[in-house]
Amino acid sequence: QLQPVASGGGLVHSGGSLRLTCAPSRHTLEYYTLDPYAIGWFRQAPGKEREFVAAIDWIGSNTDCADSVKGRFTISRDNAKNTVYLQMNSLKLEDTAVYYCNRILYGPKRPLGSWGQGTQVTVSS
Repeated sequence: QLQPVASGGGLVHSGGSLRLTCAPSRHTLEYYTLDPYAIGWFRQAPGKEREFVAAIDWIGSNTDCADSVKGRFTISRDNAKNTVYLQMNSLKLEDTAVYYCNRILYGPKRPLGSWGQGTQVTVSS
């Protein structure tokens, strides 16, 4: 199955910002678009289960996010660029994790299919 990949992670100081990008892998043999799908961001910290972070419906008119990131993270999409973004501001140490994006069922925030490549976000003090 084709799954989008996440990029844009890195090392940032506490209080800093990063913008993650979710897009179809450039290595796929078959082009596909994200715009028929709701997209979710998830993260997995060492020793913890993967958890929901934020979601956006297929057209971008509805968004949702976890309580732990409300007011700090913003999800958006540009279907013309076939890309979904996660703007992360006021980063905290506990935001350190590998971040993934996936096509989802928007209501239950249920991922569809397998996971693609994630991107590491490390927040330092």
